[in-house]
Amino acid sequence: MKEYVIGIDIGGTFTKSGFTDRDGNCFAEFVMPTDAYENIEDYLDNLFSELKKAEKKLEGPFKILGVGIGAPNGNYHTGTIENAPNLKWKGVIPFADLVNKHYNLPVRLTNDANAAALGEMVYGGARNMKDFILITLGTGLGSGLIVNGDLVYGHDGFAGELGHVNVVENGRKCGCGNHGCLETYASATGIKRTVFELLAEDSRGSELVNYSFNELNSEMIYNAAVKNDPLALKAFDMTGKILGKKLADSVAHTSPEAVFLFGGLAKSGDYIFKPTKKYMEENVMRNFKNKVKVLPSELTDKNAAVMGSSALIWKELDK
Repeated sequence: MKEYVIGIDIGGTFTKSGFTDRDGNCFAEFVMPTDAYENIEDYLDNLFSELKKAEKKLEGPFKILGVGIGAPNGNYHTGTIENAPNLKWKGVIPFADLVNKHYNLPVRLTNDANAAALGEMVYGGARNMKDFILITLGTGLGSGLIVNGDLVYGHDGFAGELGHVNVVENGRKCGCGNHGCLETYASATGIKRTVFELLAEDSRGSELVNYSFNELNSEMIYNAAVKNDPLALKAFDMTGKILGKKLADSVAHTSPEAVFLFGGLAKSGDYIFKPTKKYMEENVMRNFKNKVKVLPSELTDKNAAVMGSSALIWKELDK
């Protein structure tokens, strides 16, 4: 009998869901809006109505083993989503308990970066690793820390928030309410802010002066860097410097075999990887020099979010 796990990735705008097998194949995937539902019950009713329809597309006899969920501010210990700033449902949502009303199966929930780290370990480039860090470089910066084969959750379920360590005293305002957080500098949004700070100083010789803040994105900055745009190249170097220095701290904390970079900004390739590795090596303790690889995630296809979420259950079953 074929075995599947339901993977659900909840984003602020869209929710991606599907069924995965142990080999990382995804079936009957679908996407639905998250932000269209003011009421959590209405959202869940529609989500599980769609999942029941999707089930009918699965072939032959099968068994569903559990439901894995990646969500903003997801707490693994309690199965709750807690005060997620980019979701309409405020406060503490007992999400796992609500899911059990629709599927009487094991439910595991964590934040989206933790889910991606598990996906990397179960399906991606960290399959044979027990100690690594995964960094998601999207609109913000998320992170998952794997130590001795297990995710680090901490006593309250929120450990490993590298995006919110301080890198510049009284620096850029962050969505979390603090100033100078890493994600305000090392993310797709962060590098855009860096570009506009550089443009304010000297815009000569850069094509990026032609874009408004709302128009510009990290892909455009990458395309400019490919053309040797001096300001784009400087922005990547500055971003890699801040990220690399903070990764040097994380290396001292957990001694990982590798750091994986995942997400839109990571698609810039050497433009972000080379300075990140360079500055990490310059700042890391001597014992760790040239021991830690900085690698692109292998979860680069369209199924990454669903695979990462479903890996929560496969990892539990392996225990």
